[in-house]
Amino acid sequence: MEVSNLSVHYSGIQAVRDVSFTLRRGEMLALIGPNGAGKSSLINAISGIVASSGAIVLNGRPIDDISAHRRARIGVIQVPEGRRVIAPLSVMENLELGREAARSRGDRREDLERVFGLFPILAERREQASGTLSGGQQQMLAIGRALMGRPNILMLDEPSLGLAPVIVAEVFRALEELNRQRMTILLVEQNARVALEIAGRAAILEQGCIAQLDDSRKLAADPAIVEHYLGLR
Repeated sequence: MEVSNLSVHYSGIQAVRDVSFTLRRGEMLALIGPNGAGKSSLINAISGIVASSGAIVLNGRPIDDISAHRRARIGVIQVPEGRRVIAPLSVMENLELGREAARSRGDRREDLERVFGLFPILAERREQASGTLSGGQQQMLAIGRALMGRPNILMLDEPSLGLAPVIVAEVFRALEELNRQRMTILLVEQNARVALEIAGRAAILEQGCIAQLDDSRKLAADPAIVEHYLGLR
């Protein structure tokens, strides 16, 4: 995916300023930075949830002029901040909605096996109302729901937010496994230390702009990055 000069405005306030970057096929790219830096606005613009200017090209096809619905159907799928599972529906019903929203034509059994292989607890709780799951289980369900749509690009907005450390570790192990399977992932994450550990590259956003974009190991070894960002949780 190629993002060029992407900008987002809210009521006269510019949240994202002329951001450009390339997301390579099969890589995990992390977006880190302080609160209010524009991270969520950036991926919301890529998803089509918020209006933006600039260009977004997926596999050679411009997508900045198509709706969020149509972007999901071609595989631009986001796991939103706060999970947003549909509480009265069962785990299975939430997973099926993810498949229907993206109009996935893939093999249903294969898709379910992938989700349940990553998150076995979801298989155990498949008939349980999703609103009665723990926060960590709901995050797993939100990721599983996105996977049912067979994403070309999986975008996640703060997947560790509000979760216990042991659950965070489980969620990020799943993301690493997906990336090993060559899934392309764009990760917004407040926990900069963990993000730099699992992503191949990372972009640092400050005041709506990319301040740095480099190999994650190089950024993690930079004393300025350590001082200013690796304390973020």
